[in-house]
Amino acid sequence: MRRREFITLIGGAAVSWPLAANGQQAAKVPRIGYLSGNLATSPHLLETFHQGLRDLGYVEGRNAVIEYRDAEQKYSRLPVLAANLVGLNVDVIVVTNTPAALAAKQATSTIPIVLAFVADPVGSGLITSLARPGGNITGLSLLAPELVGKRLELLMQAVPGVSRVAVLWHPGDYGERTEKDMLNEADVAGRALGVRLQIVEARGPEDFERAFSDMSKGHAHAVTVQSTNVFFIERKRLVDLAAKNRLPAMYIAREFVDAGGLMSYGTNVADLFRRAATYVDKILKGAKPADLPVEQPTKFELAINLKTAKALGLEIPAALVARADAVIE
Repeated sequence: MRRREFITLIGGAAVSWPLAANGQQAAKVPRIGYLSGNLATSPHLLETFHQGLRDLGYVEGRNAVIEYRDAEQKYSRLPVLAANLVGLNVDVIVVTNTPAALAAKQATSTIPIVLAFVADPVGSGLITSLARPGGNITGLSLLAPELVGKRLELLMQAVPGVSRVAVLWHPGDYGERTEKDMLNEADVAGRALGVRLQIVEARGPEDFERAFSDMSKGHAHAVTVQSTNVFFIERKRLVDLAAKNRLPAMYIAREFVDAGGLMSYGTNVADLFRRAATYVDKILKGAKPADLPVEQPTKFELAINLKTAKALGLEIPAALVARADAVIE
């Protein structure tokens, strides 16, 4: 989506809406900050957040104001953007990824912060625990380390006979403990399934071509892409590289499959943004972030792209297709 088109979509973002026309003092209109690393890559997530607010009675431009701040994937801008929202004295700040959350935490210890799409808030140092987050931060956690093994298992069911699988990994994206847990889950699952794993690192988009070249040199037969904000934003490029290298790939979310990826297993990301609106509502009604436990995903969905399978010369077992929550034909 072009920048101008996106601005049109969210036009009026920084406008303060007028008071009631009859001259009487209107009730205080809540001002919500929305801090993102890159708005244009996932407009459906913003729309889902809007819908969540509307379901709770908040209509932008009528009884709520949303102040958008977008780093446009230049994460070094996030601290300034976060400070800008703090300077506007917004009532709550919604953050859409870990870098945005860290910038918001640095900018304020008093304005409530709601996590919409943050993988590991404890390991990232944002909160002290999921049950008792403490401080001014709460919301939703994306990460479930046990899914690493489940994704590998489902990939093996889709592509039986595979003996070597690449694991595309973004080192340093999580806390040390979480990284260790995720790698251990992958190792345990690999051993149980009798498959050798090739750990391939990519710290950013500039590493993707090299990473897939390493997979080819290592004779990987398939790849599982681990959870990270960078990979989610760059999902189309990763999907295209997997297709170019003819590697069956397992991803973390339905959005990859919609972009042409073979399959995914994970939480419904759009639903996280809808649920983030419920945290905003509770906070605006007086709840303290420290008293609101951080939610973890409880429902996971399997998505399969049969068009991609056909292009790769694969026939996904009928039993696996029958289990899928979403199938693209």
